[in-house]
Amino acid sequence: MAFILAVMVVLVFGNVLLRYGFNSGITVSEEVSRWLFIWITMLGALVGLRERTHLGVDMVVAKLPPLGKKICLAASYLIMLFILWLLFQGSVAQTRINWDVEAPVTGLSMAIVYSVGIFFSVCASLILLIDLYRLAAGKLSTQELVGIQESEEAGALAQVLGQQGGGKEMQS
Repeated sequence: MAFILAVMVVLVFGNVLLRYGFNSGITVSEEVSRWLFIWITMLGALVGLRERTHLGVDMVVAKLPPLGKKICLAASYLIMLFILWLLFQGSVAQTRINWDVEAPVTGLSMAIVYSVGIFFSVCASLILLIDLYRLAAGKLSTQELVGIQESEEAGALAQVLGQQGGGKEMQS
């Protein structure tokens, strides 16, 4: 992801510099940067899924007993797997449709754009299936049963408020 970001910065900044400084530019800069942005977004979403850092609301699930948390987590994973299946099917269809379509500037296949959906859906499905297996095998900790993480700011605030309240934990 860092490499992709570096390439994007060089392409976009170089293009701006050349355009305004030397009245020329890098013709493929905009198209390639847009494609790289799509890829870096999906790679970042995969990292977020793996590390459970996506935004979410857990006020109901957090109050459930462990069995309820397990049921909710399993249900959410099954729903996500279904959505990933739909994304996979759509991405395969679009990749096939656009296989022979050339991008206007680079002349590369537009299938590159749609193939990221295939890559993302396969990788995300593997992450979810591994976690679903860990859930079924009882290998997930109690903290992992809630599918999101608290933000760093909220965690720091809870810790400060807990210390001010005589060591009592803050109730969500």
